[in-house]
Amino acid sequence: MKIISNVEELRNELKSLQKEKGADVKADVKVGLVPTMGALHKGHLSLIEKCRSENEIAVVSIFVNPTQFGPNEDYDKYPRTLEADSKLCEKAGVDIVFAPSPRDIYDEYYFTHKETTLICPPYDVVNKLCGKTRPGHFDGVCTIVGKLFNITKCDRAYFGKKDAQQLFIIKKMVRELNFDIEITGCPIVREEDGLAMSSRNTYLTENARKKALNISRGLYKAKELHKKGVKEADTLTDTALAYMEGLDVEYAEIVSVDTFEKIDIIEKDPKSKESTAIMLVAAKVNSENSTVRLIDNIDL
Repeated sequence: MKIISNVEELRNELKSLQKEKGADVKADVKVGLVPTMGALHKGHLSLIEKCRSENEIAVVSIFVNPTQFGPNEDYDKYPRTLEADSKLCEKAGVDIVFAPSPRDIYDEYYFTHKETTLICPPYDVVNKLCGKTRPGHFDGVCTIVGKLFNITKCDRAYFGKKDAQQLFIIKKMVRELNFDIEITGCPIVREEDGLAMSSRNTYLTENARKKALNISRGLYKAKELHKKGVKEADTLTDTALAYMEGLDVEYAEIVSVDTFEKIDIIEKDPKSKESTAIMLVAAKVNSENSTVRLIDNIDL
């Protein structure tokens, strides 16, 4: 496994690997990409395993992207654990870890003017849920993901379903900008107690973690009610919120899986097993001298 920070070096290494592996398999060599911000955990490893199983070359990018953080967010303190992340990637069979610095990714103009060319999703898609309180966040996400697609020329890319709005927006971007890339969403991986795995979980004290568990408890209770026949979105969200007392809930909404628009009644084809709606929650948990923002969701 190689750890590469330079864009041209990465491109040359990918060409070399494709030539080498192509001779072995006598077929097209597919490149899979798992974009991450590092601080890897079992959730990331599930994406890497999926990528490794479906492609001849597996690339993991580790980059804390400054353009997706707001001025009062945790960019500076976001965990950076490249050495440990690299060991996990090597053990998981990754071929290349792409770990650039911001100056490897962004033009000098960005550092002098704090501006860069952005990929901006439609306003009505981002001005809700996470995007409502994080203006510009998804512009930064789409820009870095688009850059990584262009840099790696990957055939497939893998994202976690915990960031459901992000996954929806990336699929939309790929479709509308004609990227020739297959996007795969992978299931949420949870701790034994139900807490959705997140790099930000490392910020939680023992007491804060106990409070954070009420997010998944509320979601599971709403799903249980829905299975019993409750279709009204307000009833289901009120049920979930009742478990989250003491948390600063930013939003708790039920949206259509297909459009991500808010829905009032969950309609479902009785012949289909596919979920038509998803409940999403973002909540802040006080943890010692900091506030930790966590997100989670569940299919209904």
